[in-house]
Amino acid sequence: MKKAVIVGGGKGGVSLLRMLVENERMKVAGLADINKEAPGMKLALEHGIQTAADWKTLLSTEPDIIIEVTGKKEVYHEIQTFAKAETAVVPGQAAGILYELLVDKEQLIEEVKAHDQFQSMILNATHDGMIAIDDEEKIILFNRSAEEMTDLKEQMVLGRYIKDVIPGSELPRVLHKGEAEENQPLTFANGRSILSTRIPLWLENIRVGAFAVFRDVTEIERMAEEVTNLKSIQKMLEAIIQSSEEAISVVDENGRGMMINPAYTKITGLRQENVIGEPATADISEGESMHLKVLRTRKAVRGVRLKVGPNKRDVIVNVAPVIVDGKLKGSVGVIHDMSEIKTLTEELKRARQIIRTLEAKYTFDDIAGHSKEFLLAIQQAKVSAAAPMSVLLRGESGTGKELFAHAIHNESNRKFNKFIRVNCAALSESLLESELFGYEEGAFSGAKRGGKKGLFEEADKGSIFLDEIGEMTLSTQAKLLRVLQEGEIVRVGGTRAVQVDVRVIAATNVNLEKAIHKKVFREDLYYRINKLPIFIPPLRERREDIAVLSNRMIEKINQDFGRTVEGITEEAIAMLKAYSWPGNVRELENVLGRAVITMPLSQTLIDSKDLPPLEVAKTAPNSQLPSFATDLHQQTITLQEQVENFEKRVLLNALKEHEGNKTKTAKQLGVSIRNLYYKLKKHGIEESSMQ
Repeated sequence: MKKAVIVGGGKGGVSLLRMLVENERMKVAGLADINKEAPGMKLALEHGIQTAADWKTLLSTEPDIIIEVTGKKEVYHEIQTFAKAETAVVPGQAAGILYELLVDKEQLIEEVKAHDQFQSMILNATHDGMIAIDDEEKIILFNRSAEEMTDLKEQMVLGRYIKDVIPGSELPRVLHKGEAEENQPLTFANGRSILSTRIPLWLENIRVGAFAVFRDVTEIERMAEEVTNLKSIQKMLEAIIQSSEEAISVVDENGRGMMINPAYTKITGLRQENVIGEPATADISEGESMHLKVLRTRKAVRGVRLKVGPNKRDVIVNVAPVIVDGKLKGSVGVIHDMSEIKTLTEELKRARQIIRTLEAKYTFDDIAGHSKEFLLAIQQAKVSAAAPMSVLLRGESGTGKELFAHAIHNESNRKFNKFIRVNCAALSESLLESELFGYEEGAFSGAKRGGKKGLFEEADKGSIFLDEIGEMTLSTQAKLLRVLQEGEIVRVGGTRAVQVDVRVIAATNVNLEKAIHKKVFREDLYYRINKLPIFIPPLRERREDIAVLSNRMIEKINQDFGRTVEGITEEAIAMLKAYSWPGNVRELENVLGRAVITMPLSQTLIDSKDLPPLEVAKTAPNSQLPSFATDLHQQTITLQEQVENFEKRVLLNALKEHEGNKTKTAKQLGVSIRNLYYKLKKHGIEESSMQ
């Protein structure tokens, strides 16, 4: 790289400096001007170039060129006098002209390169192989298609003699004879056959080379075979259509029937003589012909319901246009019988119900209700499902809080991970702590060897449902708060923090605000879990939902008990709406379940006479039970049966009094929580119903 010194920092010096700093072949070693404020001096400093008031001081840089742009002859002569003999002294005007010529040359070179590249792209894009040789029979062109046909690479053959690369090539003969040859056969060393056209290349009546363009005969032969086999392929397609279990109809571009298959006849009842050559509307009983619509719009239609044939068969049709080389040739329709679809839909529904039992069982589709308050709760739950924070479900016992928890998990981005349920009131403080957070080996007597993962670790990347969180002790609340704040747990007996990513869904029927006031629930935990509170209204505040809830529950009861009850009468609905439902939705399900069990097998609708008496009976202070809970059927029973019935009434009374809170119920009755759960199971009082 040459070094240059510029003398003069005026406009000429600025222009020259700008040109040279962009040139990779020359480096500006310095710029001199007696005026320190000259624009060239400032520009040189910006580029990190040495400056001086006296140009002689810049001779120490040993420049190859000194360019004088002051325009003063005496300065130019002075530079010639003091500069070394090998240093070129150039006037600024001459330097500018040389630079412009250099730029023009580089631009010309770039244009030539671009032109060559463009030409190469064209030659490589063609499907035909191309080979060219010069007057010495050396290869000068070998495009990509030639590479593919010969299995040779361009870089391996360029500059080599054509006979050394393709021994059978006749390009040398065309070069020397100066006569073109068309469609000449040739076989390459790899066995591929081609047809080649060869022409000599002339430049001002002088042969300078020869050029060959060729096409793979193998591909042409294959295309000929495809054309030859077209009829057999057509027959094969017709055979496939005729044997297909899908009902298929084909019309031409004019909307006239061309083909139908036996499955089509089976569904519609129409034969070929009723359809072939007839308008596409011939099979339509009710609705618009989708064939004609597709031919008109050139767009496919899917899932359109129609009635077809003389029997007005209810079907769903999919129709697509047949377009060949941009031209519309007709359309093809596939017909699906709705009765079969209904059967498959029922099977799918049953399969989904089975799958739901494996993890989180329910979705928002399983939550029935149309009342304003209930729809608001569902809307809030759907919003919370998309949010990453914890959720608090609040409502009376039996309102369906666990159902909401399942649905929130299944609607969230954690739905493919675990959903773990924990009843905080069903476990003692020590057992709940070890179950939630796990324990290390030797943490307590009986601890499993190697320790055990807690439910928070098991639920990593998923959700954990903490039911009856209001029954959790203060010490366990503190550890739960750490999970929510830090995203980590410490096993019982351990010291190492374990990171967990768990979405907490909590539920309670306890008034947490009163619990905070009584110092039995941490205020900081309350604010952590209460970011997205969802209030689920009791059944008595949404009586308009009783009808839809009843029908949904009857479907479930039918599956559980193998019955075929179809619904419930208006009179029975009116009777249900008149009741206050202290047990909410769970109590409604129990009432309907008893009605279905006691109904005659031939009866298809639940009537008011099938419902148990729903008058409220006061059997204990501050408690209300439906009279069916105390019904002894007015018959002689044993002492043991009377004792068990009385025990069941006492349990129900106590649970109602404490709003389903089992800890308080056990304390009032003077039994352990474990003994209470045993008695609930013994008397058929469902544990899952005690939310």
